[in-house]
Amino acid sequence: MQWFAPTRSQVETDVQGVATGLLAEPIAGLDEALAAVDAFDRALSEGLLRPRPDRAADLTALADALAGTPLAARVAEAADKAAAGAASEDHLLALAAARTALLGSAHDALAARIAELTGRTPQHADGPSAPGAGQAPNLLVAARSWLADLARTGWQGIDHDLVSGAAQIVSAMLPDTSLRRLATLLDGLAAELAASCPGTALEHIPARRWGDLWARALLLTVPGAIDAPASGTATGRLLPLGVDLHEHATAVQAQVHAVLEPADGGTPRLVRASVSVPKPDTVVEAGVWQLLRPHMSLLAAVGEGRAMELDGMPVTAEGDLIWNEEQARPGEPADAFATARVALSSATLPAAAPLDRHPAGLAVPVFLEGYATRQDGDTTVFDLPSGPLAVDTDRIPTAGPLTPESVAASSACVALLRWDAGTFTVQPLAVETTVRKKTVALHAGAWAGGTTDKAGVKAEKAATDAVKVLRERAGRLLRK
Repeated sequence: MQWFAPTRSQVETDVQGVATGLLAEPIAGLDEALAAVDAFDRALSEGLLRPRPDRAADLTALADALAGTPLAARVAEAADKAAAGAASEDHLLALAAARTALLGSAHDALAARIAELTGRTPQHADGPSAPGAGQAPNLLVAARSWLADLARTGWQGIDHDLVSGAAQIVSAMLPDTSLRRLATLLDGLAAELAASCPGTALEHIPARRWGDLWARALLLTVPGAIDAPASGTATGRLLPLGVDLHEHATAVQAQVHAVLEPADGGTPRLVRASVSVPKPDTVVEAGVWQLLRPHMSLLAAVGEGRAMELDGMPVTAEGDLIWNEEQARPGEPADAFATARVALSSATLPAAAPLDRHPAGLAVPVFLEGYATRQDGDTTVFDLPSGPLAVDTDRIPTAGPLTPESVAASSACVALLRWDAGTFTVQPLAVETTVRKKTVALHAGAWAGGTTDKAGVKAEKAATDAVKVLRERAGRLLRK
């Protein structure tokens, strides 16, 4: 396919779809579902060993929210047992399932609204490819027991003795690739809890986050829940839209959002390709790219503004490419804004795996233009034809030339549409702005494949020096 200039009607269709007042219209049942989750999280914060009467009422609220569903009877029984301080591990599992189901319903309602806004067709996820097999049942039981102890104690009651109980379980799980997902989750939760001990001294408890991690981990102890969903293959042209960079003190992940044009002429679809690596906490900003770059040639293509040609690349039903360098090669130049203007509006939305159905997981690529920008306090706002849309500039990585200032001066934007704290927001991946009377494009992932930008070169050199020092120190330690 050769790039062509989109017509005015093509551009307006995508912009008006996202700008419509549907963004601000309430979604039936959404607030009630989230209120029931908050009620359970209050009970979980104080612990389920001896719930107070008001916490018992919060458990009842969770059960009431599931009335009329297939889970109703089991959740009602579990809530009654938990209110009496007699919940077994199976009862706690039912409560975790109820909480997850409510957030899943909220996700589905928000995803349906986004599909309505963008006019794109959502896909549906398949179940696991096969029931659980080969997983060590004793380790799953041990993990479930530790998570049950957390629930009975509550976040306010955690101490180092309780939290450290995860360490041996995680160590035993890590060598088993089928359990590594659960092991990583348990390790992360335990690390956050350890940094917050003792719970009695906490001024603020991140109840929603810890509740999310606890419920997901508990459900992953069910045999078969960890199995990867069925996957197919992708052959065709991959057109990158932008890079979403996730950085932690000890790890970094780059997730490339793209449009896949199937070689057989089928409907384009939105896909993602991710790469994650551990990192020293001294490697920051643009330095992280040199850690990621060797593991995925797609990052170089993003930095150069090129497409990738895929041949039989594995892809899940959720649109995640299981990247294999042997099944990809660099293609022709491909501008992200041309992709957004021409191909994005017709691309189908990826499905969400059952356990990934959560409002925080929504990140849908959209294209916006024809807006004015303004500041509302510390928040940048795009004033679209049919209403305002807040911009989440805190998500813009420092590892690229894209800045909050360039977003505020932009005239077009490729972004991820998200939902946070009760409202839709956009996370910019790239913008078009005017510099010296010329329109230029600034991308969050522009330095992914390397850069001649002075700030980027300086940051990469500092990172190289830091890694070199760490390697020398590690070598001395090994020699000793």
